[in-house]
Amino acid sequence: MFKSLSLLSVLLSSTAFAQETTSPDAAADAEAGSIVVTATRLATPLDQVPASITVLDKADIDRAQDMGVTEILVRTPGISISRNGGYGTLTSLRIRGAETDQTVVVIDGVKLNDPSSTGGGYNFANLLTGDVSRIEVLRGPQSTLWGSQAIGGVVNIVTPLPEKDLEGSFDVEAGSRQTVSGRAALGGKTGPVTWRIGGQTFTTDGISAIAPAAGGRERDGYTNRSLTGRVEIALTEGVSVDLRSYYSRGRVEIDGFAGDSQEYSLSRDFVGYAGLNVALLDGRFQNRFGFGYTDTNRDNYDPTRARAQTFDAAGRNQRLEYQGSFTVAEGWTVLFGAENERSRFRSVSPPASLSAPIPEPGRGKAEITSFYGELKAQPITGLTLTGGVRHDDHSRYGGRTLFSGGGIWVLPTGTVLRASYGEGFKAPSLYQLFSEYGNTSLNPEKARGWEAGVEQRLMDGALSFGATYFERTSTDQIIFASCDFPSTLPICFIPGTTISRFGYYDNVARAKAHGIEAQAALRPVEGLTIDANYSWTVAEDRSTGASTFGNWLPRRPRDTANGSISYEWPFGLTTGAAIRWSGKSYDNASNTTRLDDYTLVDLRAEFAVSSTFSLFARAENLFDEKYMTVNRYGTLGRSIYAGIRGRF
Repeated sequence: MFKSLSLLSVLLSSTAFAQETTSPDAAADAEAGSIVVTATRLATPLDQVPASITVLDKADIDRAQDMGVTEILVRTPGISISRNGGYGTLTSLRIRGAETDQTVVVIDGVKLNDPSSTGGGYNFANLLTGDVSRIEVLRGPQSTLWGSQAIGGVVNIVTPLPEKDLEGSFDVEAGSRQTVSGRAALGGKTGPVTWRIGGQTFTTDGISAIAPAAGGRERDGYTNRSLTGRVEIALTEGVSVDLRSYYSRGRVEIDGFAGDSQEYSLSRDFVGYAGLNVALLDGRFQNRFGFGYTDTNRDNYDPTRARAQTFDAAGRNQRLEYQGSFTVAEGWTVLFGAENERSRFRSVSPPASLSAPIPEPGRGKAEITSFYGELKAQPITGLTLTGGVRHDDHSRYGGRTLFSGGGIWVLPTGTVLRASYGEGFKAPSLYQLFSEYGNTSLNPEKARGWEAGVEQRLMDGALSFGATYFERTSTDQIIFASCDFPSTLPICFIPGTTISRFGYYDNVARAKAHGIEAQAALRPVEGLTIDANYSWTVAEDRSTGASTFGNWLPRRPRDTANGSISYEWPFGLTTGAAIRWSGKSYDNASNTTRLDDYTLVDLRAEFAVSSTFSLFARAENLFDEKYMTVNRYGTLGRSIYAGIRGRF
């Protein structure tokens, strides 16, 4: 189902939905390092990446048949998700137990986040697999390369570029709860111009966001429309222009905390990028000058109110960047760059009464200028060492310098050894600083982590297994602190007013996570693939003196496991089954509300009608398991889907 490499476990053999195996001896066979990743900012063979990484290519994504990116990511090691209902509702992804807003999301090289959201992180609700050709998950602190937020890791999304003069693809499917999804893309090469456009529409009647056990009865539907586009223009030899864009619009019906309601939410996301690429010295000196722009708008409405709009927020990011790489000698490469990012946000909650004036929106802005560098060296055959440094200058918090380092050693015996160390930080979000619950005295969150592991490849790559151990310590974590009512504490009043508030954000938390990620893949006979992974993630509150000291961090299952089996029949049929088990977790910091463990079983099949068209079908949650990832919120029951796919 996925090609996965833990920090010291590079599973280059086929997994449940992969087509090919690779050599177990990457030191002697270049093909073993043929999978190249870009989440490291520089295209790098997997056998030269010291950090834990999972790579899903287009074949993996097609075979998994998942509609949302989170559905396929949750099958990979170290990942857990929580969702406030069905498709389109607030969706949080956590890497190795880190906070959801401590994950950096990148689409075609553009770093995404929403400055107007609570933690400034990315909501995965509207991110469908659509026109995605590749997903990379880099686990562990990665702030040296990716800056603020990259404490848990990085999710890198890549859309495709055509390889032919004209090519296209489409997918159409339908199924349970009146769910319909359609996607199409077209692209080609014309002289110096390479172009591609794609679009997707998705609609479903959904389920009640509030679970039936909590009184939810009516369905909350969801609709999403998205467009992507890429153009590359070769101006002269070694010089090219790169233009990319992504737009998504979603509408989801939501429930109030008390139960069913007529409320709904609208969201609009736009991502744009323009870059100039210049290669000098016969390609040894690569340069990229880029401008990235993101614009996110979110609005909530309650038609039963006199003033229907209940929430209005907007966040924008503008990023100027330069990245260069220079090949000093064979096996020795230097990566370096500079960035300037400017963020703005606006947020307001209009009152219900038309006679009450809408308050002045909370507004804020921040700027961060960064410089980074990394050296990659291969002193001997099979050994790759890296070391990096980054300095950030924040408009509110001054300068901060971070370090990282690691190494990977691929032995002729098929053994792979890896280890790495990384540091991370996350500046407070603009919402945490300047909203009606803001606190301008907040400090940045900080983290440091390390990992080490081993992986073994046997039987010419037919068998691969390995494990990784990791640790991460986070300090100055930001939490929401509630205010008593009435309260005389100055912090319990909206700054500059005498209006009391429900709470405020504060630096009080310290957290620690450690765990093991183990995985294995076996291909005993041609066409048959079996794989499995298990993650043990201990994420605890270590806030000295707090009543929650030693408690599990909310919504982080300590144990998760995935398994799958797939067989490619000689007459064009591929069948497969997957199982996912998630152990118990807790919904709150006090660990008084338990979320029970659950097991999900899926079946999938695809039949190649021709080299161009194929039919596919799947059953998700086959046994209709009832479970929750957020207390009182529902999850999808048994679901059946079928469709047709074309590639030409």
